[in-house]
Amino acid sequence: MHSDTLIIVNPASGGGRALAAEPLVAGYLAGQSKSIQFVHSRSSENVRELAANGAAAGYRYVIALGGDGAFHHVVEGIRGTGAIAGFFPAGNGNDIARDLGIPADAVSAAATFCHSVPRAVDLVRVQFPDGRTAHFIGAGGMGLDAEAAHLANTRFKSWPGVTRYLAGALRAFFSEPAFELAAELDGTRWTGRAILATVANSSSYGSGVRIAPDAKMDDGWLDVVLVGDIVWTRLVEAIPTVLTTGDLRFDEVKRFRCRRAVLRADRAVRVHGDGELLGESPAEFEILPAAIRVMVPGTAAG
Repeated sequence: MHSDTLIIVNPASGGGRALAAEPLVAGYLAGQSKSIQFVHSRSSENVRELAANGAAAGYRYVIALGGDGAFHHVVEGIRGTGAIAGFFPAGNGNDIARDLGIPADAVSAAATFCHSVPRAVDLVRVQFPDGRTAHFIGAGGMGLDAEAAHLANTRFKSWPGVTRYLAGALRAFFSEPAFELAAELDGTRWTGRAILATVANSSSYGSGVRIAPDAKMDDGWLDVVLVGDIVWTRLVEAIPTVLTTGDLRFDEVKRFRCRRAVLRADRAVRVHGDGELLGESPAEFEILPAAIRVMVPGTAAG
């Protein structure tokens, strides 16, 4: 019997957590009489290539066994095909899984997958002046959050959970000055000094930092959060709130909802999506409603 499900394992995810979860996931799915094909990725780019090849080969489901980054690349790989994405979280953050209602444990996610349905969710398209285009499914943006994500994946990679991102954010705050931002948000313009501009399709990033608590992954809107130039004590004061409710009511925080956002800075500023470095400013972000299907618990939508 030809398998209809391809699981792409990122051996590096979660400091080896994905690799350790593979035999447990395989054993569970075998017990459910599921015909599954496993393959290991060698790099982020290879995840995308394996996903694209899987979709082209006729796999109905292409699943990431890894972190948000692995799922990000699976989504990019199958985008525009008939394949349905799946996610068995085994990374450090798992923010996207949380917003999709997928259990944070890979084996529990596999059990949930067996009773899940396809749900149409939005993607965010990012375009750069040189013609390059990228996509993400969760949250992205430019400035301090992109720097924090980069440091969390490099310098602070061995730190546990959200401490990786917080350490990266504090390091970036003191090493990267605020920038002059010009934002076009549908018909609204905003200019001023900023430390970050987040463009969110999901509510959190960075292992549970609730930057856009009202964001929904299937509502056809971008939730944009602009944070002005603030003192470091203000940044520290915000941490408990963004780790719980996300209801941050500082004058320096401006929130918008739009379908298209163009962000320009007075210098080159890193741009990320789902914690993956995509390029540098300026960048144009646009929501693509119901652009991909993902297996999630609950009732089918879209």
